[in-house]
Amino acid sequence: MIVGMDHFVGERQAQILAELRVKGRVSAQELALAFDVSEDTVRRDLREMAARGECERVYGGALLPGAKTVPLRTRMDEQPDRKAMLGEMAAGLLVEGSVVFFDAGSTNLAIARSLPDGLRLTAVTNTPVIAAELAGRAGIELVVIGGRVDPAVGAAIDATAIRQLETMRPDLCILGACGLTLEDGLAADVFEDAAFKRLACAAAKRSLAAITTDKLGHRAAFHVHDLAAPLSLVLEADADVALVEQVVRQGVEAHRCEAVTEIKDKKAARGNAP
Repeated sequence: MIVGMDHFVGERQAQILAELRVKGRVSAQELALAFDVSEDTVRRDLREMAARGECERVYGGALLPGAKTVPLRTRMDEQPDRKAMLGEMAAGLLVEGSVVFFDAGSTNLAIARSLPDGLRLTAVTNTPVIAAELAGRAGIELVVIGGRVDPAVGAAIDATAIRQLETMRPDLCILGACGLTLEDGLAADVFEDAAFKRLACAAAKRSLAAITTDKLGHRAAFHVHDLAAPLSLVLEADADVALVEQVVRQGVEAHRCEAVTEIKDKKAARGNAP
């Protein structure tokens, strides 16, 4: 990829398209670094390209039209700091002694990694990497839903997994989502995955989704959950204020992470305290 300080929009988008044709997918964060522009600029490029049918927008970047969702193993390496902050806030909302279903998702893996030591709960998951993270943790009773693991989703979502999920009634479903819009709510890119997520939401007393900012406004193909109670969202500090206000007006509980600068200021204040 050719990089530099200044690029005309058409030239930049042409290079993005060339990268897509070579790799099949692009990361908004990596493109922003390569072109020395903001991620907002890259996302605007991808929206325009998607409108022309040149790509399909997904969380974190874009795919060639008709390509599968980005595999979970790949997503685990994307935006780790952002997901860690979401994971820490979401983990702090979990209730001692509850039964929690962990849906597939790299941000949900970050939540599992952020569970406080000694927190006592029953964790249910259909996602092997999340199960591996929680196995052997003090206070965690782990229940694994089995079946064929979809290579893109990274979780068991087949008929075997569905039959097992149908027997469960979790207190909370920690839901993974590929996109969120005010009109359509939470959605997923894979049909079978969306169906499994809907079943998990219906089985649980309430649902929670931790959403990176780049998913906001992305209209994924298959509906999962309306923006309505009983749903809680954990959002990043830079989430659009107007969107958050509208979500709250629709009855959704919304939690926003602190900005990195606010965290640094608090740490500095603690360090200077007598």
